[in-house]
Amino acid sequence: MTLTARRIDHILQDKTLSAPLQAIAEKILNDERITPEEGQLLFEKGELGYLGALANYQREKRHGNRTYFNRNFHVEPTNVCLYTCTFCSYSRLIKKREEGWEYSLEDILDIVKKYDGEPVTEVHIVGGVLPQYDVKFYTELFKAIKKHRPDLHVKALTPVEYHYIFKKDKVTYEEGMRIMKEAGLDSMPGGGAEIFHPEIRDQIAGGKCSGEQWLRIHEIWHELGMRSNATMLYGHIERFEHRIDHLEKLRQLQDKTGGFQTFIPLKFRNQDNQMSHVPESTVVEDMRNYAISRLYLDNFDHIKAYWPMIGRNVAQMLLSFGVDDIDGTIDDTTKIYSMAGSEEQTPAMSTRDLVNLIRRVGREPIERDTLYNVIQDYTDHVFEEDEQFKGYTALPVVNR
Repeated sequence: MTLTARRIDHILQDKTLSAPLQAIAEKILNDERITPEEGQLLFEKGELGYLGALANYQREKRHGNRTYFNRNFHVEPTNVCLYTCTFCSYSRLIKKREEGWEYSLEDILDIVKKYDGEPVTEVHIVGGVLPQYDVKFYTELFKAIKKHRPDLHVKALTPVEYHYIFKKDKVTYEEGMRIMKEAGLDSMPGGGAEIFHPEIRDQIAGGKCSGEQWLRIHEIWHELGMRSNATMLYGHIERFEHRIDHLEKLRQLQDKTGGFQTFIPLKFRNQDNQMSHVPESTVVEDMRNYAISRLYLDNFDHIKAYWPMIGRNVAQMLLSFGVDDIDGTIDDTTKIYSMAGSEEQTPAMSTRDLVNLIRRVGREPIERDTLYNVIQDYTDHVFEEDEQFKGYTALPVVNR
């Protein structure tokens, strides 16, 4: 009997486990969907070992020991923003413009060209919201990137940015997303979701697109036959019911479109923002949240932990709590979480470092492209001395 099987058997034989938690475990093992009320109970009563065993069971049932990562680079056109999200440590208001940066189209193309000849497969573009970054700017940018490097996957912008630029240019969501696809947009990242429930969203991200608008833009993108990711910002002023409401809305849309690839829980970090007085969640709560996310989102293929945000050691542990993707290598090309106080202030790992991190916890490192096509299986790979390429990774941005 495998270790995972022994843990599951222990749960089923545990006479001290409450009847409701026993029933939830049996539903999960029988591939039955848990209800919002049961999800709430998991947050309120689920012990770490119980949640971890069930989430790892689901993870290994889907992916075995495989753990995915990719090689990409990150471009943030600006950190100046019209919005004033209380959790954001990254953006600078227009009145503090001198503290930020605003790249031109040529500046961004110069960044893209720096990686000519490198084995990156994706460019990830997200940043602040400003009037000059409009439909014309981004369509010209996407076309220019594709002209320069046709094989580079463009994953760019969130509904927060699209909502603003479409409204400004007086185009519908449907027309706007079609324009972006035709310009070369390949997929959408998951940022800007924060917490959908208006009770919390209005407090932490007032003025941005609503939860319903965020979901609608992803729905339209999926209807065009395209893929995207989803996130949730947790560990601040939300309550468990708000997390379940958020997960339920994602699960319902996924039932409808099947267009989401990956869910990424984003831990709130409290350094240098308007919510610095709010304590951060503990590592145990982080692990419980990831595990419950895996159990609740039964129609999502992947759960991702972004190691520069959550820390290398925690990311390793999360590979036994439902997580099958830790994103990728990075060379300090994004400041969103380092400016908010994450453990990785200058995050950088070579491919070898990342592969070893995954191997040390008994998992199989698999390099993927954006759409989870396998590029290389590193399980038994032997590195040469000069094989130290540092790729760049997409960070789900939480301040748009």
